[in-house]
Amino acid sequence: MKTRLSFLLILISFFAFAQTEEKKLDELIQNTLKTFDVPGISVGIIKDGKVIYSKGFGVRSLTTNQRMTDETLVGIASNSKGFTATALAMLADEGKLNFDDKVSKYIPEFQMNDAYVSQEVTIKDLITHRAGLGLGQGDLMFFPEGGSLTVNDIIHNVRYLKPDHSFRTTLEYNNVMFIVAGEVIHRVSGLSWAEFIEQRILKPVGMSSSYGSYNRAKAARVPNIIDAHAPVDGKVVAVPHDWNETGNAAGGIISNIKDMSVWAEFLMNGFTTKEGKKLVSDKQIQQLWNLQISTPVALKNPYDSNFAGYGLGWFITDVKGHKQVYHTGGLIGTVTQFTLIPDMKLGIIVLTNQQSGAAFSTITNTIKDSYLGMPEKDWLKTYGDRMAKVNADYDKGKKEIFAKSEAFRKDKNAQIKADQIVGTYIDPWFGEVTIANEGKTFRIYCKNSPRLKGELLPYSSNVMIAKWDDRSYDADAFVNFNLNENGKAQGMKLKPISDVTDFSFDFEDLDLQKVK
Repeated sequence: MKTRLSFLLILISFFAFAQTEEKKLDELIQNTLKTFDVPGISVGIIKDGKVIYSKGFGVRSLTTNQRMTDETLVGIASNSKGFTATALAMLADEGKLNFDDKVSKYIPEFQMNDAYVSQEVTIKDLITHRAGLGLGQGDLMFFPEGGSLTVNDIIHNVRYLKPDHSFRTTLEYNNVMFIVAGEVIHRVSGLSWAEFIEQRILKPVGMSSSYGSYNRAKAARVPNIIDAHAPVDGKVVAVPHDWNETGNAAGGIISNIKDMSVWAEFLMNGFTTKEGKKLVSDKQIQQLWNLQISTPVALKNPYDSNFAGYGLGWFITDVKGHKQVYHTGGLIGTVTQFTLIPDMKLGIIVLTNQQSGAAFSTITNTIKDSYLGMPEKDWLKTYGDRMAKVNADYDKGKKEIFAKSEAFRKDKNAQIKADQIVGTYIDPWFGEVTIANEGKTFRIYCKNSPRLKGELLPYSSNVMIAKWDDRSYDADAFVNFNLNENGKAQGMKLKPISDVTDFSFDFEDLDLQKVK
């Protein structure tokens, strides 16, 4: 009787503790919403095969004020990369490809800028960010949304991207190579990337509410889906939540907390479904979750990490002696984070409808620290203070640049004239960019990225500022005209005016030459 009473007391204290921790987490998420001005966040925790937390907070759209729940669909963005790698591993298990196969075996027309690399680049190189391309290089071919280039166009244009690094020497995050990997899946399987993901992974795993692309979710008229949100002139507003079909293999999946919790359990259960079907062999899992290319780790860091880098479709590091497999994802107006500590059977998922990485880091780190038994740290204050300073510095820098532009406008004689710059410019991989004189203003238009258009403001004798019409981009750029001895533009280079600009606006990789 005494033993039974003791057991009951233990149970009661356990549930009381669990309720206390749940309440603390609820409060943290609510405060995170306020601190980083995020309309909606959903969070899931899976431990030892059970979902122990699955909630939504705030609203899924500032336009409708409908509630965010754990069933609200969100674009998981680059968390899709793990699905791309899993798809390739399945095809490898079926004997249809090998990770060390040359890309040219499946896409004969594929070429990179260097002839040797073109011959040697493998499927594994595509999904480890080690092919030599720079951070976000080539992303303007599909980012921001609304571009006209096809997957085949992107594959063709890769040959014009001049590498930032030597082949297989450096981890530089790159989306375009995942698009190429998605085309390998298409050519080997006969299915589009989205079809393969839905039929061969999402459905068998039990992710019944998820879709392989935004357009497929939109076609199904799903009602419970976010609007994306981004700061515009200091106020967060709803922006289009869509994604170019060409970028699906790099970041196209639409999912929610419930389904991503199923995904987490599937992965930590040896890539085995609830019905006991193993979709990926242990041999292939070893490749997926083993370090393929490393990146430096600070000698002193909060988690005593000794290594970090990328596997196949996943970031990998160690935290307090435990292996961590994780990824983040970001689109304009939404960011997500997915974290696994497999030997602890712990999964943490955070989905948001705003683009504040500090918000998901606050929540993930707080939960992770609790399970790792680390001293309590106020991550909300740490990230809140940091971002307040960073954003203030960004705003100050941008204001100074626009103030300089405003002052320069008073000197009409020193400003660039229409006959110097108006015309068509071409970059070999991005295509045509037009500078037009419309009334008293200059305008810039990008043929293959029609949403990327805006006004050109005077800045100096040969530099203007591209102020994009869509203010949610936060990607205004210097336009530096290369003038010849007669003062006529021969070409132009672009550069973001602020470090706040997302790396996928890879303006600095453009080399635009005037053709007419």
